[in-house]
Amino acid sequence: MFLSRLLEPVKEAARAAGDTLWSIYQSGDYEAKHKADESPVTSADLAANALILHALTELAPDIPIVSEEMHLLPLRQRQDWPRYWLIDPMDGTQEFIARSGDFAVSIALVEHGWPVLGVIYWPKEQIWYYATRGHGAFKQQQHLINRIQVNQHQSGELLKIAVSRRQPIEHIHQLLNKPACSEFIALGSCSLKSCLVAEGGADCYLRLGPTGEWDTAAVHVIVEEAGGKILDSQFAPLSYNQRETLSNPDFMVIGRSEVPWTELIRAHSATRNLD
Repeated sequence: MFLSRLLEPVKEAARAAGDTLWSIYQSGDYEAKHKADESPVTSADLAANALILHALTELAPDIPIVSEEMHLLPLRQRQDWPRYWLIDPMDGTQEFIARSGDFAVSIALVEHGWPVLGVIYWPKEQIWYYATRGHGAFKQQQHLINRIQVNQHQSGELLKIAVSRRQPIEHIHQLLNKPACSEFIALGSCSLKSCLVAEGGADCYLRLGPTGEWDTAAVHVIVEEAGGKILDSQFAPLSYNQRETLSNPDFMVIGRSEVPWTELIRAHSATRNLD
């Protein structure tokens, strides 16, 4: 009941932030710079961030908020939080700057170290992807709502792999035991590629290079409710709010558990800065 009460207001907050991003994107009137970690940030990210913070604070003033565009508190101040919001006001800032339109708003609620509510909004297509723990995953465009599931990949079929437009495909080839038996689908935004797996448009997504927990939290619950998993490069679960840093390792978004993923994808241990 608690999650269902939050879902619609969170979807509305994501849409409002997405509309703000889209308006700024259309106008081309924004400022861009690089943060200390060399990742890009724009005035559009900050505008969307402010809007989401206001909406979530109004909705649930007692729930703390962690955002990519906020100062991160030390672990000792947040490790005992029973729940918190984890947001990325614009996932795909590079795509925003490159004008591909493949950027999205990401809002998650994490409880006891695990995402339980996730909302992704894609302004270009006016599409939501969303899920709450135990209640399935959905895709909504205007008033059309469909439950989504990962692809029922069959042995012998080409493996459809979502990949970044900004990453050399050779690096993905190195992780595949049979790259010639794969088909690659290029799309921007970490969350949109993950949602492509959740809705069955791709069988998996292999992510190399730096990301944060805000990049995976919302899609984590969406993918799992659609029948898939998000694992690190050693096929172990990701974790949330367990370290001083919120940096993710390399990870993979995979579909049906019946697929022999360890035979198709090579495990690796090094996090690679390829972006």
